[in-house]
Amino acid sequence: MSPLPAVPSPPIDILFVDDDVVVANKPSGLLVHRGWDNDDDVALFRVRDTLGQRVHPVHRLDRGTSGALLFARTPEAAAVLARAFEEGRIGKSYLALVRGITPEAGRIDYAIPRAVDGPRVPAVTSFRRIAPSPVDRCSLVEAMPETGRLHQIRRHLRHIHHPLVGDVKYGSGEINRHYRAQYGLHRLALHARLLSFQHPATGALVTITAPVPDDFGEALLALGLPRDIDSESHVD
Repeated sequence: MSPLPAVPSPPIDILFVDDDVVVANKPSGLLVHRGWDNDDDVALFRVRDTLGQRVHPVHRLDRGTSGALLFARTPEAAAVLARAFEEGRIGKSYLALVRGITPEAGRIDYAIPRAVDGPRVPAVTSFRRIAPSPVDRCSLVEAMPETGRLHQIRRHLRHIHHPLVGDVKYGSGEINRHYRAQYGLHRLALHARLLSFQHPATGALVTITAPVPDDFGEALLALGLPRDIDSESHVD
């Protein structure tokens, strides 16, 4: 019997693409690549099938996090971008819905492991409060990690006693159930809204913004919060 033909992965929204790089808008619930689990549907396969070409992951987002996800289209571009991530030269901005009323702004300098069961290493996240909710005790914040550690934003916000809504690992089950029932939020309330990097071939500054998906944005509106921060994608 002949083997069944491969089934293409579902499409994924492409935010930016050229000969060297591609930025996709990853939905919540989707792994970046299969190495983290045994999923047959991952962002890497969706981007590959959308472009009809192998791509190289250079960027990590948790399964529950949505938003801008960067891939390289050549090994050379992958090497340049991987080094930029390692050296902290990639600008990143996340929208996070957290419990409680946070300070207006702050900088969290708290060492965490780089990987599961690894030694603690320096980790820094800056944040600013966008708005407190007028209908529930929570805040929408912009988080800007200066380093890239496992679950960094989630761990850092819990460290200052403002855990992410919908976080089953670092948050509260009771609170998560409340937000599912009251506001229809059935996901981790974290969205990678912006990536900014030097193009690996031209050196031009590329800034890409990922629109907030409805499964997060509608809950924000129900909470009386803005759905996003004003910004635009561009290449300088």
